[in-house]
Amino acid sequence: MTDRNKETPHPSAGHGVEDSGVGRRPDGGPAAQPPGRALRVGIVGLGVISRFYVAAFDVLPDVELAAVCDLRPEALAPFAGRVAGYPDHRAMIAAGGLDAVVVNVPNDAHAAVCADLLAAGLAVCVEKPLATRVEDGRMLARTAADHGAVLFTSFHRRYNDNALALLDRVGELDSPLVSLTVRYLERIEEHAGADLWYLDPERCGGGCVADNGPNAFDTVRQFLGPVRVVDATVVRDEHGTDRRSTVLLRADTGATARVELDWSYPGERKDIEARFADGTVLTADMLGGHDGFKQSLWHEYVGVLRDFAAAVRAGEDRSADGLAALELVAEVYRREGRTAPDADTVPPAGAAPSAETARTAGAAS
Repeated sequence: MTDRNKETPHPSAGHGVEDSGVGRRPDGGPAAQPPGRALRVGIVGLGVISRFYVAAFDVLPDVELAAVCDLRPEALAPFAGRVAGYPDHRAMIAAGGLDAVVVNVPNDAHAAVCADLLAAGLAVCVEKPLATRVEDGRMLARTAADHGAVLFTSFHRRYNDNALALLDRVGELDSPLVSLTVRYLERIEEHAGADLWYLDPERCGGGCVADNGPNAFDTVRQFLGPVRVVDATVVRDEHGTDRRSTVLLRADTGATARVELDWSYPGERKDIEARFADGTVLTADMLGGHDGFKQSLWHEYVGVLRDFAAAVRAGEDRSADGLAALELVAEVYRREGRTAPDADTVPPAGAAPSAETARTAGAAS
């Protein structure tokens, strides 16, 4: 694909940063940022999601959009005279003056761009997934640790108001949470917009499992803690792209989860269903109260940027969350082709999947 809507990765190593205020704690972890001034943040990649980050800067007084980067002059043009603009993330690094960077490039570019930024000691907030390969995700976690930099993966649904309200209600009940269903259903062509790389499995890292899986898996972990995959089915189209998947997981507590993913759904459905030992069922519609296409993302990305800034100021290591989601994605793909579930398969939590979704991995859509 020649029309790339976000910056292409560069193989070179990062450069030093002047006046970034970034250092390393004596124990080798990321250094906390000094209070009293706004964090200076850059954005690399001005694709369809970048507008939600840009708007979030206007809401949060303790973060400042200080630079933008994109290969396309037309993407940089609206920022001319407002903030510094660069066609290359390495030039942004060399210019200095930043504390942190939001990475919003295509998924296949995450590893190279994030590695350069982390090697320069800059805190990084990278759009999910952390990378397209587990080994690249682990490399980024090591690079962050080696250079005392915060590595933070952006899971925007973690900050959804309805999901958080449900999480509060779960904590208020005496009955144990025994199962969770997370549905993430959409027609991807409607959501990709001009960022056509989403439709290229090589650049996206896969299909619905690689793209929507991380957000859904992170939601499960938000409610249940660490989980493992115990069964997964994947439905691919005639081009070999995974368009639907059902993933069954189990937490260390014994609670179970069912994740339903669909890239061919007519419309959009993003919801959570929680079942308790006493029979109570609670639900959350992550799109509820946010009428209009992508309207829920405005408040969610305020939450992303606020939490990222807090992690940078505290010098918190956040690499584990992104890596955990990436490992779950890899495990789903690894399990493709199995015709029988594991002996400890999770029982269905909520409505059964459609007949098409329930077919074994590798079937055509």
